[in-house]
Amino acid sequence: MFRNLYVQVLTGIAIGVIVGVLWPETGAAMRPLGDGFIKLIRMMIGPIIFTTIVVGIAHMGEMREVGRIGLRAFVYFEVVSTLALVIGLVVVNVLRPGAGLHVSAAAADVQAAAGYGAQAQQPHDTVTFLLNLIPTTIVDAFARGDILQILVVSTLIGVALLGLGERVRPLVAMIDQASQVLFAIIGIIMRLAPIGAFGAMAFTVGRYGIASLLSLGKLMAGVYLTCLLFVAIVLGAILRASGLRLLPFLRYIGEELLIVLGTSSSESALPRLMAKLERLGCSKPVVGLVVPAGYSFNLDGTAIYMTMAAMFVAQASGVDLTLWQQLSMLAVLMLTSKGAAGVTGSGFITLAATLATIPAIPPAGLALLVGVDRFMSEARALTNITGNAVATVAIARWDDALDVERARAVLAHPGAEAAHIDPVLAPDA
Repeated sequence: MFRNLYVQVLTGIAIGVIVGVLWPETGAAMRPLGDGFIKLIRMMIGPIIFTTIVVGIAHMGEMREVGRIGLRAFVYFEVVSTLALVIGLVVVNVLRPGAGLHVSAAAADVQAAAGYGAQAQQPHDTVTFLLNLIPTTIVDAFARGDILQILVVSTLIGVALLGLGERVRPLVAMIDQASQVLFAIIGIIMRLAPIGAFGAMAFTVGRYGIASLLSLGKLMAGVYLTCLLFVAIVLGAILRASGLRLLPFLRYIGEELLIVLGTSSSESALPRLMAKLERLGCSKPVVGLVVPAGYSFNLDGTAIYMTMAAMFVAQASGVDLTLWQQLSMLAVLMLTSKGAAGVTGSGFITLAATLATIPAIPPAGLALLVGVDRFMSEARALTNITGNAVATVAIARWDDALDVERARAVLAHPGAEAAHIDPVLAPDA
């Protein structure tokens, strides 16, 4: 049983919680284990996205397929992420978790909030966002690990190879072989997932303590409940419309969800998720384009958290926002939420950027959230990765690039299907 990655990660999380509760200082010192694991994964994401997208586009039959998939992905992302923002706004207005709450923020929390605010002090207009998609050099995009810039570079190279056709077929085959090597490396790194999950969870509980959950429990419960309802109702309906059922699908990506739960980072499971979606029956071009783009444009969990957290700060500060102010905040969030990467802490930074554009809400109110933001990051990351997985399936079905019968067979027997494909998905990886 303990050769199964699912059990190993779950055990690591449990031990991390125990260490964080019983020996807080020791637990807080375990942070390098979690951070180190995430860094190992992140160093592989750029090359994996590059090889997957380049090979996927190069194997397409016609150039217009790239534009068609990209356009459908963009429409889907905008509709679903905006729906997540609206749902978060409705729930926080109904629950009003910050109403009547007077939390005195510690000086350390105020300083921490100021640090996040400083990171958020940068332009967020549309022109700046579009210009930032273009890297200074091709190498710079990979050196910085900017997913969107890597996506742009990879798409350009893939389209160029598609246009050159048979003349560059050996080069495409070589890039495809490089992709297989990269996924084999991920299989090696994933053996460290239980240690990474242990370190991240021990640090979170040891640093902030279980007691810190109680003071802001209503907000946390609201965020988790809203994310759960969003996954069950909205994503469940999308998946059913695609011909699949939610529970078998969640079981299929269960190991990835546990890795995300332990590390609070949806990026930590990106390579495995791409491999599993291909194995499920989604075409390689759709997976290669939709999953990386979704990590910047389809952050449903982050969208829910940001609307609820911004309204919570306003309510806790005694600020009653009018309907027009809330709609204006929603419009700002539609842009700033697109800049949140899948790494721990990015949601807090983009929240700081959003509050900076709304003078009525005091920025110092961010200090109320510093202690529990890490605990809510699990809900964000789990919803984000589930949303991206469902988006890939939905867009593949929309583009007639999903083998539905194969997908149903894989979901019916996930273990048997994963046991023989590659080191990334093998049960004892």
